[in-house]
Amino acid sequence: MKHPKDMNGLEFLTAMCEGRIPTASISETIPMQPLEVAEGYIKFGVQADHRHLNPLGGVHGGFAATVLDSVTGCAIHTLLEAGVGYGTIDLNVKMCRPIPQNQKLIATGNMINLSKNLGISEGKIVDTEGKLYAYATATCMIIRS
Repeated sequence: MKHPKDMNGLEFLTAMCEGRIPTASISETIPMQPLEVAEGYIKFGVQADHRHLNPLGGVHGGFAATVLDSVTGCAIHTLLEAGVGYGTIDLNVKMCRPIPQNQKLIATGNMINLSKNLGISEGKIVDTEGKLYAYATATCMIIRS
């Protein structure tokens, strides 16, 4: 297996989905597991629990924002060459309904456009029936060494 720094984005995220390399440490705080990956696409399984509640007892909006930042960034990452990075410069999140606690949800990210310096993508969080909980668009700066 190639060293992760020598993998292109699709190879890297495929290795993560297959468990050959560990997920990002943020997934210890916000449970999200990559399930599927393809060029310009990523699918995560996510689930909020008692650690993600706001003072009123609902799931904090930061849970959805973090998940959506991850899937939109990963959708862009799938199309990048080895050694090329990215950073979110804009994340626009729409909360459509409260994220439920202790319910398995699906988060997906899809590439909209990739240029030399910017990637634009969208993400959504849905339940198993396709009901939309949150939606986002993101712009990422492409970082070439």
